[in-house]
Amino acid sequence: MAAGVSNTTANDDWGKANFNDIYDCPDPRPYFATLGPLEYQIPHHGQAVFRALAHALRCLHPDRTPLNVVDLCCSYGINTALLNYRVTLADLSTRYTSHRLSALPTRHLAAEDRTFFAARRRPEAATATGIDSAARAVGYARAVGLLDHAFAENLEVTEPSPALRRALAGTDLITVTGGVGYVFTRTFTRLLDSMPAPPWVAAFVLRTVPYRPIADLLARSGLVTEKLPTRTFRQRRFADSAERYAAFDALAVNGLHAAGKEADGFYHTDLYVSRPAPDIAALPLARLL
Repeated sequence: MAAGVSNTTANDDWGKANFNDIYDCPDPRPYFATLGPLEYQIPHHGQAVFRALAHALRCLHPDRTPLNVVDLCCSYGINTALLNYRVTLADLSTRYTSHRLSALPTRHLAAEDRTFFAARRRPEAATATGIDSAARAVGYARAVGLLDHAFAENLEVTEPSPALRRALAGTDLITVTGGVGYVFTRTFTRLLDSMPAPPWVAAFVLRTVPYRPIADLLARSGLVTEKLPTRTFRQRRFADSAERYAAFDALAVNGLHAAGKEADGFYHTDLYVSRPAPDIAALPLARLL
């Protein structure tokens, strides 16, 4: 993709329903209780993709063990749980909406979660660094052992802390599911500036949000961005008609059509994977996934 796009800021006003009250709770139960009825599913799709990418990285670069994975907009550590542990998104949804756990104080839930996840850790688990502006969500993920390093920092607003810079130094893979739009080129610039070598980047991005500026930025660091051409991935149902029509308007602005995708009542995402050209030549995206 060509360089030279000047759009450098995130945009958090693109018609989506406001779920701010669930993003920074003491534990994940309100998050799953709210998003479950909307058939929230993008971390499920991310699980298969991120595991495939991690496996490919280990095959192409066997010296990178364990891998260092940064989950951007990590929330309660859901992507890391699905990458590193023998659980599914359905398992987590069932767990956090169960009657048995509904009345537990957060500290007791965290104690149960530490045991739950420790018993399910995969032998090839990556070292996980989570970044999110939601301090309580990130803190919960760190407290239950999902994140090895946790940072409640907003890189759209401030430079990374010295501790975050140190944690980013050996990054092999950046993952993000749905956060692009809330974070944008300023965040990715600060991430790349903290890394001696550019990592792979895997991003599920709503079709209502342009990814070109980020892809151009990554290109200047030597990464080639491919979009999976064969399919899109559902994120969740539209919360209401206002959200649906706002999505249709955003798609029209970008010259896209909802037929066969958002017209089914769900947000749809594209998958973008950015890698150095030699890695793409050794393992093309179509074969990798």
